Amino acid sequence: MAKRAEQDVPRTISEKILSSHSGSDARAGDVVVCTADLVLGTDGSGPMAIDYFEQMRGERLHDPDRVFFSLDHYAPPTSAATRAFHDRIRTFASRHGAAVFEVGDGISHQVAVERGLVAPGDLVVGADSHTVTCGALNCFAIGVGSSDLAAVMLTGSIWLRVPETILVRLVGARRQGISAKDVGLEVVARLGSDGANYMAIEFDGDLTGFSLADRLVLSNLSVEAGAKAATFPCDDVTSAYLASCGGDHGMPIAADPGARYAREETINLASLTSRVAIPHAPHHVTALQDAAGVPVHMVFIGTCTGGRVQDFREALTAFDSAGGRIAEGVQLVLTPASREVHEQLLADGTARRFEEAGAIITTPGCGACCGTSGVIPGDGMTVLSTANRNFKARMGNASASIYLASPWACGLAAATGRITAMPTAAVA
Repeated sequence: MAKRAEQDVPRTISEKILSSHSGSDARAGDVVVCTADLVLGTDGSGPMAIDYFEQMRGERLHDPDRVFFSLDHYAPPTSAATRAFHDRIRTFASRHGAAVFEVGDGISHQVAVERGLVAPGDLVVGADSHTVTCGALNCFAIGVGSSDLAAVMLTGSIWLRVPETILVRLVGARRQGISAKDVGLEVVARLGSDGANYMAIEFDGDLTGFSLADRLVLSNLSVEAGAKAATFPCDDVTSAYLASCGGDHGMPIAADPGARYAREETINLASLTSRVAIPHAPHHVTALQDAAGVPVHMVFIGTCTGGRVQDFREALTAFDSAGGRIAEGVQLVLTPASREVHEQLLADGTARRFEEAGAIITTPGCGACCGTSGVIPGDGMTVLSTANRNFKARMGNASASIYLASPWACGLAAATGRITAMPTAAVA
């Protein structure tokens, strides 16, 4: 009778997904062993995961069809050592029957979403902290270390503590010029750098105005508050995207009415203004207006937070509205999140327009975001970036100062040479 009563207690999205993947009635705080649907390795941690796999005496992957490696952090390789990382991954994948997203294909979780490898209700395990991005598709997606990745490659399973959930309710309609990045930075500011440590974030509320690309941004940025996972409900936006990419519609999961949440936050989108994270932490967020006038030397648009077609179009609109020329002394760098994104930018003329203005477009992948490839800022430079992190030395130079903002704000800064607040009319 007691067990039946417990099963009748309403559950969150995360509790339901981990229950289905562990074959148990998983509740916040429980430790469960779950079967993974998708395993994503990268060139940043893949070689070490292979070391662990071999130390565990692994002879074969549990399910090669579910294991994918992405060559995205060193795209292209910047040294003989990083080239060797790629070769090791290619050799291992070939021997064991796993697939590889090659240099230029794009960022692991972005490519997985584009290729329909992620479905509602899935458990996705990736060796990149921003694997949480996939949660936008109504799944439980987590980033893990190399040893955990090796274990799930070998066994097909992973042990997890079921996280408590924070409900973030979005209400009202965004004003013109307010992007998903502004909303995401506000979430991180509200929760702080560790406010969601080993917790899941569940987004709900007025979501019809958020495209799948918008939702990817919000799930992505949640890890900057320490979140283990960040999920969205499955709705018409989700279904339409899955149909467009030929993805499996999976097993959509909805939270039960009355589900228990550790904390609830409501964000009124109608009153939200443009945000910017100032150096040197993603949760150091203030109104863009407060940072207006700060000179910038490099503008970076791209990566898994701001490197989708929608982001570049938004940036171009802002750039053209401010004159359409790169300000003197500013370096504008663009890195598409995937080959598919780059091809769309070529097809619609967005890439050509930026190139004609003098922008540098680099190989699809992580690019300058983590300082392992792409363009590294010079000493003392101030960078305005669409990326997700602005820690000291994040982009490869500890003397650079990195601000994080929306594609719109980055487009304006590229043309004006400074952080620029949008005209009041643009957000009215």
